[in-house]
Amino acid sequence: MNIEDIKNEILKKVEDGIEKVFKEKIEELKLYLEFPPNVNFGDFSLNCFQAAKKMGENPQKIAQLVAKEISPNDLIEKAEAVGPYLNFKVKNDVLFKSVCSEIITKDEIFGNSEIGKGKRVMVEYLSPNTNKPLHLGHIRNGALGMAISNLFEATGHAVIKANLINDRGVHICKSMLAWQKWGEGKTPESEGKKGDHFVGDWYVRYSKEAEKNENLENEVQEMLKKWEKGDPETLELWKTMNSWVYDGFGKTYQRLGLKFDAFYYESNTYQLGKDIVEEGLKKGVFYRDEKGAVIFELPEEFGRDEKGEIKKVTLLRADGTSVYMTQDLGTALLKFNEYNLDQSIYVVGSEQNHHFKSLFKILESLGYSWAKGCEHLSYGMVYLPEGKMKSREGKVVDADDLIEEMGKLARKEIEKREKNLSKEELNSRAAKIGMGAIKFYLLRVHPSQDIYFNPEESISFDGFTGPYCQYAYARTAGILKNAAVADVALADMLRNAFLDIEKIDFSLLKTQEELLLAQKLIQFPDEIISATDEFNPSRIVQHIYETAKVFNQFYHLHPVISAENKELAKARLALVKATAIALKKGLNLLGIEELEKM
Repeated sequence: MNIEDIKNEILKKVEDGIEKVFKEKIEELKLYLEFPPNVNFGDFSLNCFQAAKKMGENPQKIAQLVAKEISPNDLIEKAEAVGPYLNFKVKNDVLFKSVCSEIITKDEIFGNSEIGKGKRVMVEYLSPNTNKPLHLGHIRNGALGMAISNLFEATGHAVIKANLINDRGVHICKSMLAWQKWGEGKTPESEGKKGDHFVGDWYVRYSKEAEKNENLENEVQEMLKKWEKGDPETLELWKTMNSWVYDGFGKTYQRLGLKFDAFYYESNTYQLGKDIVEEGLKKGVFYRDEKGAVIFELPEEFGRDEKGEIKKVTLLRADGTSVYMTQDLGTALLKFNEYNLDQSIYVVGSEQNHHFKSLFKILESLGYSWAKGCEHLSYGMVYLPEGKMKSREGKVVDADDLIEEMGKLARKEIEKREKNLSKEELNSRAAKIGMGAIKFYLLRVHPSQDIYFNPEESISFDGFTGPYCQYAYARTAGILKNAAVADVALADMLRNAFLDIEKIDFSLLKTQEELLLAQKLIQFPDEIISATDEFNPSRIVQHIYETAKVFNQFYHLHPVISAENKELAKARLALVKATAIALKKGLNLLGIEELEKM
């Protein structure tokens, strides 16, 4: 019997009880189990408000009458009415055996479901510009993108992880123009710099020079026109500088653990966007204004501007050059045509909320039925004590620098605890802990919330942090490893991967900490589904932290290997193994690597 079997059996008893008491079936009523606020009340709970509303009865009366109809059996130890709630206590041997055997048997696929089977989802994330290196905001974007991708894969969806590279436009030309004017033939190799950092320096140089020379803006616009007309010299410079950036990006992607199945380049999609705009003009969806720009009028639901006029979106400038919206139209069509998507999720900051709402409305107005499958996962800004990051002024929190700094902080924490590690092992652990700290901190709040990133707080081995959860997993791994050394019988059980789990006496597990741990393990698959539905990895972060906290309470109060008897040690060891699997799965869903030792 697995966890779902237990739930379904309890719900069947409730339905039978209602039918027996009230002489009628409740059609189209979906009953579901919750968890009591205290494990001493039971393992599962059902609130009777929904049934009461359907039947026109008092929920407390329903709970009391139905409880009397549910007698103890091989599964249920007790059914008890508490106000409008029905609480159920499952027999400990059934509960723990079901939980541990299911998790240990499923191992890496524990928590997975097939609710998304047959559906194709593209998660487009990161979307860097090729005029500067990745920064802290990109790390939040990347952490969200990978976590959302992992969640959709865990729920059975076919996921395509995509990266749209912003490789053209005025901002790209700014770096190009600055290098052309003042670069003197320098390269990343000649300067000993990562390619994306090298190009980013020229973007900053342009900003400084533009403050002194207003004419540079005209030169940049002329360069963009040359690029769109296919000027060979301009294109060659563009290709060279982009290649420097891609080399740098690739190294950072690897450090961050970011993976992509498809790359889109705005240089390849803007022309398709132009074609879509021309088609929209013919259909009368768009129009040209008095200056010659192509315009889309947003519907009244978008409100009006400060002058009280209908809001408009520019799709092509008067000089015929494209804008971001043009490129996004082309990319959207290309994605759905290439991959036959059911859903396309854009992981982009909240400052682009209006842009994406407008994009989806334009696609809908053009008659694309798949537009309803477009979703914007909007996320908040990342702040430091100094305030909002400003790459224009060269004050960006560089991703590579942050990764290095977090590695240093992690090494200091490790060295406080263990002095004799090899340099290789120290660096390996520090890299995993530092990266885990960053991702956990950035994912621990709802995506829509702004974050004040605190490196010192994020790296702590105590509290609501990634290292705390990694440390809890390392403890489970340590217990399992030590058990294999300490006792022959336990070693045999571990070596055989708990194949004889049916012989373990799980009725011996009965403490509050053990029951709390079982409750957290039971909740995990539902948390994955909810996190996926809500585009909200913070649900997994919170759940894994709570699981780690409950495990640590269990660990401090109840010996495992040295339990009072061998049978209790076996039962607790199975619970530790199940916890290890859940913690590892949760961390991996967040893109965080687990450690066997810390």
